[in-house]
Amino acid sequence: MEHKTVTSPKGRRRRNKATVALIAHDAKKVDIVMFAREHIDLLRSCQLIATGATGRNIMKSTGLDVKCMLAGPEGGDLQIGGLIASGEVDLVIFFRDPLTAQPHDPDISALLRVCDVHNIPLATNPASARLMLQGIIRQPDALAPAG
Repeated sequence: MEHKTVTSPKGRRRRNKATVALIAHDAKKVDIVMFAREHIDLLRSCQLIATGATGRNIMKSTGLDVKCMLAGPEGGDLQIGGLIASGEVDLVIFFRDPLTAQPHDPDISALLRVCDVHNIPLATNPASARLMLQGIIRQPDALAPAG
């Protein structure tokens, strides 16, 4: 079977602000809040969405405006996946716990797959998140589809 990268029917929309999805497993919630605090100026220039508790923790700690979806195990990962598929997300920052099995692993796999299918950058640790976030802020045209 051949793997093919696709874009949403309308392609990725050009927006004034990049849309960044923030997700963290329970063991990584402190890490993502620390990341948000350390990069608050960059994140302030983005539209932010997040799964439930992750978004609430970031809002409480930083005062950033975050649109909260459901919790990951309740369908929040899939909600964000739907936004990715419809061209609404420019970057996913997902601090995963690689040492603990997750009960909603099929949803997580679907989220990772939709990032690959729709060519959406996916950062899974603070170092890659910092680089990708700086990149979309400094070079927003890099997100535009080729052609």
